[in-house]
Amino acid sequence: MVIDFTLDLRGEPCPFPVIYSLETLKDMKKGEVLQVIADCPASFKNVPEEVVKHGYTLAKEPYKDGQDLYFFIQV
Repeated sequence: MVIDFTLDLRGEPCPFPVIYSLETLKDMKKGEVLQVIADCPASFKNVPEEVVKHGYTLAKEPYKDGQDLYFFIQV
């Protein structure tokens, strides 16, 4: 999998990881992959739910590495 853009949102409180992810995805081309790194615990549930609700797909299952949460979203 090729990652086209990375958003490092560690330190941003919820709901900003969802908001910033959706704003970035709007400007990306079909087929591109956005990697989002966040550390807000609620993001682990909220980011995948919201991006799928807005028509995007998860290129890979989200995972945790310590407090860091990783998401891979395809346009």
